[in-house]
Amino acid sequence: MATPVERPDVTAASGPLRAIEPNLPLLADLLRGDVVVYAATPEGVRAIAESHPATVPSIYDRPQLGRTIGPSDEPAVIRVLHTGRPARRLKRVLVNGVPTVQDVFPVRRDEQLVGAVVCEAGLIEHERQRRKSPVFRRALERLRTAALQGEIGGAAGLARLSERDGPLVIDAHGHITYISSIAESYYRKLGYTQSLMHRNVAHLQTDESAFFEALESGACVEKTVHEGPLIWSRWAIPLPLENGAGWLRNLGLTHGRMDAVLMLVRDVTDERQKEQELRIKSAMIQEIHHRVKNNLQTIASLLRLQARRTGSPEVGDILRQTINRILSIALVHEFLSLDESNVIEVKEVCTRILSEVTQGILDPEKRIRFAVEGQDLPLPAQQATSCALIVNELLQNAVKHAFVGRAEGEVVVHLRDLGEGLQIEIVDDGRGVGPGFDHRHQGSLGLQIVRTLVREDLRGEFEIANNSERGVRATIRFPKTQRKAQETLWPRRAS
Repeated sequence: MATPVERPDVTAASGPLRAIEPNLPLLADLLRGDVVVYAATPEGVRAIAESHPATVPSIYDRPQLGRTIGPSDEPAVIRVLHTGRPARRLKRVLVNGVPTVQDVFPVRRDEQLVGAVVCEAGLIEHERQRRKSPVFRRALERLRTAALQGEIGGAAGLARLSERDGPLVIDAHGHITYISSIAESYYRKLGYTQSLMHRNVAHLQTDESAFFEALESGACVEKTVHEGPLIWSRWAIPLPLENGAGWLRNLGLTHGRMDAVLMLVRDVTDERQKEQELRIKSAMIQEIHHRVKNNLQTIASLLRLQARRTGSPEVGDILRQTINRILSIALVHEFLSLDESNVIEVKEVCTRILSEVTQGILDPEKRIRFAVEGQDLPLPAQQATSCALIVNELLQNAVKHAFVGRAEGEVVVHLRDLGEGLQIEIVDDGRGVGPGFDHRHQGSLGLQIVRTLVREDLRGEFEIANNSERGVRATIRFPKTQRKAQETLWPRRAS
């Protein structure tokens, strides 16, 4: 009977087990299964790290991290933690009905058992792996051993693998000892119509520098290279020499510490071309927004000249209001020209509009304080444009009517995220509206524009009334997602 191994202590084990955590994603992708690390904690045996494969779907229906287990949940894990011996090829059925094959390996540091690692894959995927070349399967075994011993350097910075990756195993002398059909198909695109088995990568007319760098450094290497008209991503994972690895010595693969390199190749030509096309389109769209902004500013300048020439104060006032409306739209195009995304922070837009109103129509003799308070509200360009026009109209309305006969006052724009919807409030401490005022049937052209934009563009609700203390509170509420009017978050009141 084997002598029981002392149960691992999580305090002592956390360092060594955390050291192997960066290797888990690579291990899960190549083994094509889920990997979970267990250790003893004061609360019991608990999963302290996990990784799900990017190459196949996970077999688990929920995260395992933090899960506490007992003998009835994971008997193999408990057994390995007590005996220190691995448990291999255990077939079982998970809760969600997937038949799986489970391997459990002890993790030791300085002869001390510190934890257990579960590698579990679906039965179908396990059978697929079992039918692959012995050379490739041995390479995966070496990778697993090295990963659990913390001997794989540079794995943390690697991109995740995929179904489209073609693996190769290359010995320390550069000879290809295994090549998958996917990798063969990639090399055929470059004119290598014959099998590359046993060929030396040094004799190929391709960029195999990732292999040589990994072999020399002993760390994982990821590179993107141009192969003629194609663009390839390459991963090179060195396999360090294991004591007692007789099969490697018999094949003559030993060369210093590194026995071989597991290479993976992926053709990313189409992806990179699409990325380049998107970058070009994005740059063109930004340039269009920049030109629209410049054209709108030119129109505003022409109207400003016309306003100075007119002899009618009423016409001049109308032209100045029109100029501010145009500049509000230009402001949105300016933000779009500076950012690749089609999302605009309304708080920044409101701050800029306040500045334009202050410089454009505010009487310099009056001391009116403007402020924007509340959260950043990211909106798509169409909604942001409507909000810019609405805020501009309401600010102009407040400046023009709220402080008649007064030399000072305050106007504050409040922004709120209501969950499913957004709210913008413009509050002033001016003289308020007269009794019987109904914005739905009264008001200036500016209020008519606001009503139309809120109803037709934002599919929301607009209210304007005297504040509880003094002044006016104008409120706009609208849903984040554009829906039909009857489906809005705030149903319309009957007029």
